[in-house]
Amino acid sequence: MQILAAAAAVLTLISGPTPPAEFGSDWDDPVTAAPPVTTPQTPSCSTTIVDTEFRDFTPYQSNYSPSCAGPWQKVVLRLDGAVAGRQYDRLGYLTVGGVTIFKTSTPEPSPDGITWSVEKDITQYASLLTKPQPIEMLIGNVVDDTYTGVLDVTVKLTFYRGASGDRPEILPISQAIPRNTEKLFADVYATGSGGGCEEFWYQTVPDGIPYSCPADNGPYREVQVTIDGRLAGIAAPYPHIYTGGWSNPFLWYVLPAPRAFDIQPIRYDLTPFAGLLTDGRAHDIKVDVVGVPEGQSGWDVPTALLAWRDKHATQVTGGLLSSTSSPLRNSSVYTEPTLKTTGGHSLTVSGYLNTSHGRVTTTVGRTVANTSTHTWNADETNDTLRAIWTDTTSTTIKAGRSRPSTTTTSRQYALSGAITIDDNDRLTTTISLTDAATTPATRLLDTYEGTASWLLNVPRDQRHATGTSTERYRLWQPGPDYDHTITAVNGTITVNRH
Repeated sequence: MQILAAAAAVLTLISGPTPPAEFGSDWDDPVTAAPPVTTPQTPSCSTTIVDTEFRDFTPYQSNYSPSCAGPWQKVVLRLDGAVAGRQYDRLGYLTVGGVTIFKTSTPEPSPDGITWSVEKDITQYASLLTKPQPIEMLIGNVVDDTYTGVLDVTVKLTFYRGASGDRPEILPISQAIPRNTEKLFADVYATGSGGGCEEFWYQTVPDGIPYSCPADNGPYREVQVTIDGRLAGIAAPYPHIYTGGWSNPFLWYVLPAPRAFDIQPIRYDLTPFAGLLTDGRAHDIKVDVVGVPEGQSGWDVPTALLAWRDKHATQVTGGLLSSTSSPLRNSSVYTEPTLKTTGGHSLTVSGYLNTSHGRVTTTVGRTVANTSTHTWNADETNDTLRAIWTDTTSTTIKAGRSRPSTTTTSRQYALSGAITIDDNDRLTTTISLTDAATTPATRLLDTYEGTASWLLNVPRDQRHATGTSTERYRLWQPGPDYDHTITAVNGTITVNRH
């Protein structure tokens, strides 16, 4: 009997409670299958930098003063939020010293209320936290008689003592880099947002084709960095889906789409251009999104520069050796009722730096590509999309007479979804998402499968909404691998398995 009881307990742990037949007025708090931030077993110290309610579009502002003694081996940001009532998904940012270190979106609440939390490793931004800095955070919100959800948010930083290692200096994109910079990256927090068509940029169609979201040249988007007018970096944007996305919040109430709560930056290696930027003069570093219709808003691209200094030199000199790119491909062919799009681009840049430890040559090659198939009927009551984006970077470093060292990082994003509205006005969304990456040391595979439906044009309590979603997050890495699966049915977590 004891053995049977133990087995039943394990089954309950894996299977979870019996879900309701449909969504009610409350559901489980939002969670994700992503791993928590690992922390060292060293003394820690925490400080709260944000404690506010977001009711409108007024930024929260305060001043940060260092209160935790260093050096810091790791720094972790944690956001805790609570909201009840009715509210849309909202986008938010947090800046320290004018530099974006965190970007997020919010869950949509139940009438009875939810809480959620997000953790982010911000160790590489630690140099910002060594001195007093202005803090600004905004999650733009509207509160009125209809949208009643007030966003109650706190953000805490926890500092773990230990050797700090080689950390970059963090700068806004408008600031000159240090003259002894020997390695330079950029983090671009690129999002299509704001509720217009650019939030769903991957579903736009070229002008003249009958669909509700036209764009000049269709759905191909590319995030480009230019330095003094010269192309310095390219990347495929991530197809973010927020918690009201794809016409169906019931998909995302408990399990948000990957990256919805922690909007990760696109990272660019700009080291080949560093030798042009260490002259102490002002330079024009810009970020643009290719494919956005002229004059149309909807994209946000806050950018941070990460500069590593040569500690044994007051100035590093150098130059650009070569820059080659393929013609940008962007072709959309419409054969009613289907639009097929193919796009892509490649860029290779090479530059050298004369450092205190000799000449170092860095060559960065990046190739991005996108294919999509979009099919819809005349009244858009049947709308489907299959799309894949790939983004591969290869970096080769040649220091002095040593042999070149090459590292490669590959990313792939996939989205397959459909929205249908039947004759009874019941809307159903089915979606499959993949976020995959391979680096020299790790491999990531984050998958999401979901389907949800509800009745249109009826009071909220008559929608008879149902939804099932599953996220599985797998990470192969040095040390223990990570594998976590969560399933939610009608707002209830039924599987939570590590």
